[in-house]
Amino acid sequence: MRIKKGDKIKVLSGKDRGKIGSVLTVLPKKGKILVEGINIIKKHSKPKKEGEKGQLIEKPAPFPISKAMLICPHCSKPTRVTYIWEGENKIRACKKCGKGIK
Repeated sequence: MRIKKGDKIKVLSGKDRGKIGSVLTVLPKKGKILVEGINIIKKHSKPKKEGEKGQLIEKPAPFPISKAMLICPHCSKPTRVTYIWEGENKIRACKKCGKGIK
């Protein structure tokens, strides 16, 4: 996976197209990511205890990683990710400016 937890991403398609957020969770087996403030769903919860009220909970839902593009922290543009070798370490790098990411 080229996008990791904590990265800033831009949504490429769907109802939240153009929005920017940071990655909360990556689900590699499903090929999905969970992003703060993007793809918000409303979930109804029933009261569990006596006297408690039911409520609507808004929370982000996972969406396909292919609909997101990483934003480079150096040039602040949406970019693809490449890998470069620094000695024996393999690091992610921006395709546009060529600088390493984290």
